[in-house]
Amino acid sequence: MKLFKSIRNRFLFLIPILAIIGPGIISGSVDNDAGGITTYSVAGAQFGLNLLWVLLLTTFSLAITQEIGARMGLVTGKGLASLIREKFGIRWTAFTMLCLFIANMGTIAAEFAGIAAAMGIFNIPKFISVPIAIVLIFLLVTRGSFGKLEKLFLLLSFFYVAYILSAIIVHPDWGTAFKSIFVPSNLSLNKTYLLTLMAVIGTTITPWGQFFIQDYVVDKKLSKEDLKIERGDVFFGSFLTNFISFFIIVACAVTIFAKGIPVNNAKDVAVALAPLAGNFASLLFAFGLLNASIFGASLVPVATSYVITEAFGMESGLNFRYREAPQFYGLFLLLLILGGLMVILPFFPLLTILVVSQAINAILLIPIFIFLYLLSNDKKLLGEYANNKLINVILILTLIGLSIASTIYMISLFAPNLFSFL
Repeated sequence: MKLFKSIRNRFLFLIPILAIIGPGIISGSVDNDAGGITTYSVAGAQFGLNLLWVLLLTTFSLAITQEIGARMGLVTGKGLASLIREKFGIRWTAFTMLCLFIANMGTIAAEFAGIAAAMGIFNIPKFISVPIAIVLIFLLVTRGSFGKLEKLFLLLSFFYVAYILSAIIVHPDWGTAFKSIFVPSNLSLNKTYLLTLMAVIGTTITPWGQFFIQDYVVDKKLSKEDLKIERGDVFFGSFLTNFISFFIIVACAVTIFAKGIPVNNAKDVAVALAPLAGNFASLLFAFGLLNASIFGASLVPVATSYVITEAFGMESGLNFRYREAPQFYGLFLLLLILGGLMVILPFFPLLTILVVSQAINAILLIPIFIFLYLLSNDKKLLGEYANNKLINVILILTLIGLSIASTIYMISLFAPNLFSFL
């Protein structure tokens, strides 16, 4: 009887925790979308284990920036876009939303490209897979309740275990892999290395992700009393993001990099793994890509619709019905259709779109983090929940690092021969 009561008490203790967790894990997991998987795959295939050290730095930066967003949402009950409009005016808000829309269109197109690539491995053409995906995602998001959708997204987060299994199957040298996280090796200043390094940073810390985490805790109707639990949720989600990234890089490093096989995207990796590690590893990687692409294609349009409609004072969020928030759901559908068309229609320069959107993302991170720094240090807004010195130091260092990376990225984008001597 005492044992039963003990188990019951422990279960009752977990109920409020289970009711709160979700935003951090889902927000972290969706960073490993089609673009993220492609970036990590190419990083491992081209440079082996040499970029694993970047994951250690981005884990801390992602955790702190996501915690700031969650904390501001819990304390103010408002999303980041609303706070920017209130504090900095409609012009800065409109400029930020325009940049976010353009950049996120490239990201959404990448998600549908990931769906097309994953289904292409099973010989299903994109003209069939992409339209079906658009319809299914729209129905999935609009017909389900917020609670059911959150549970589904948490379930999809679990399927990232496919990449862990892929790495285990190829039998890497775990000692060398773990050492590479803490001890950088074979650092290079050549153009390809620098661009890949910046891509790894940029695919982990994204502008839309910063808006997403804050809007999520607001839409979930959490309050500052939930901060302690939500902070743990955010930190775990940030760790989980790069934990999965670690296994993606390792799987590609010990197979494709070791054999010197050239790859350009995640589909190439899945195909290349078959003769090197067996069909099971290849199918696991392809399944992971499909799962991540559907995950991203659901969340990025939702987050974009939420942020833009919220920024201009419209009703937004999955807690509203279509009649109550037509702009939110209409924009969501438009983003799905446009993203799908960029993949299906042959005259869309998809590669150019993706490159430009990444450049815009890199630029947009700078003002977003400036806004984040100013807002999170506003004691009139947050009171005792404003940043402490340690958080500010990490945030400033992240901002400086992103500024340098963005500058180098933009220079190399418009002047590709400038670093040819490195």
